[in-house]
Amino acid sequence: MSDTPAVRAVAAAGIAHEVVTHGPVRSLAEAAVARHVEVHDLVKTIVVRRGDDDYLFVLVPGGRVISWPKLRTLLGVNRLSMPDAATAKDATGYERGTITPFGATTAWPVIADERIVGRRISLGGGAHGTGLTLAADDAIAALTATVADVTDPEPAR
Repeated sequence: MSDTPAVRAVAAAGIAHEVVTHGPVRSLAEAAVARHVEVHDLVKTIVVRRGDDDYLFVLVPGGRVISWPKLRTLLGVNRLSMPDAATAKDATGYERGTITPFGATTAWPVIADERIVGRRISLGGGAHGTGLTLAADDAIAALTATVADVTDPEPAR
């Protein structure tokens, strides 16, 4: 399904993009292959809860995880959490695995990890098997995202 609120929002913002559709994937590496990008260019959108009905989106490049101390320092807060899947869907309008700031039901603030700057990235497209490939700088500008160092390398398994 390529007609999603996310796809429509990116088009309405005038951002040059490609919609990539693919079948089910079981890992970040499989998703990167399906979307024709490197793992570090596959950007996960993580919903973070600051307080009651107060969320934000964090754009995390593949192979990295949120650094909670860095994010708390940036936001000037002592506590952050990740909502459960149902709460995230209520806050964004998207199911986990499809979440993107584009076309979300609420325009929550966006924090983009600095490592995506200047790259061509793939974000969730608002439906399973749908990705949006676009210039990270265009996404950052359209979302008025704050760019900062908010991630750490994914721990080795």
